[in-house]
Amino acid sequence: MFIIIGLVVVFVCVFGSFILAGGKMEIILHAAPHELMAVAGGALGAFIVANSKTVLKKAGQGIGRAFKGEKWQKQDYQDLLCLLFLLIRTVRTKGVVAIESHIERPEESKIFQQFPRLLADHHLVAFICDYLRMMTMNFDDPHQVEDAMEKDLEKHHEEEHQAQHALQIMADGLPAIGIVAAVLGVVKTMGSIDQPTEILGAMIGGALVGTFLGVLLSYCIVGPIAERLRQVLEAESQFLRLAKTVIIAHLQGLAPQVAVEIGRRNTPSEHAPSFLELEEAINELPNNLA
Repeated sequence: MFIIIGLVVVFVCVFGSFILAGGKMEIILHAAPHELMAVAGGALGAFIVANSKTVLKKAGQGIGRAFKGEKWQKQDYQDLLCLLFLLIRTVRTKGVVAIESHIERPEESKIFQQFPRLLADHHLVAFICDYLRMMTMNFDDPHQVEDAMEKDLEKHHEEEHQAQHALQIMADGLPAIGIVAAVLGVVKTMGSIDQPTEILGAMIGGALVGTFLGVLLSYCIVGPIAERLRQVLEAESQFLRLAKTVIIAHLQGLAPQVAVEIGRRNTPSEHAPSFLELEEAINELPNNLA
């Protein structure tokens, strides 16, 4: 929603100022289709050449994610803390054997079923279950687990940001592609040098539309969308890091309530529940889920 509002502001202010200053939209409207074909088409073609099929697919999905915004909201962070509390409490009170049925088939687990939005995220569930599963295999040294988790998160971070980096590179290159379109327009104009001044002026103006479109697309559309995608990806990575923080706190021997409190303190401020809100949510959890 905010991206759409921002784009509306961009177009209204940019073209509105041009019209108010006495500019003629006829020249831009006449030149825009073929100049846009050169600029946007050239950028898209170069984008396809420079990236793999996987990155291209992620880029398309990434644009949608940028428009949708952050996936996880305050209630989701609280639910994640409650989910982790139930899991590590089960391990602490009933042993690692009691957790096996939940992590082997999370879709059938009464614990995971309490939080359907979290259960629907395959990567999050796999991340939690994989490391809890390794705990059942005596891989429970907090330093080793933390190191393994950090490498896992770094790998995920790099893979997720490939599309964002590709979009940012496209944004950086659009002004230069706009110049290419403008040069072609000047070449066309020079081929008509014998035409009257008013015709040549319109042709030069049309050529400059290519430069204008390249800069506009770069700094007002593609670049901001790439930056918004980066922010969304960073926010979503905090969700996995929260799971890591709580699991490591548990492996360090802290009580479940203390482990999730450490997680709460590491939750992004705008999404963090208060101490009383989390305590109330934990107290309302069913006691017969193990």
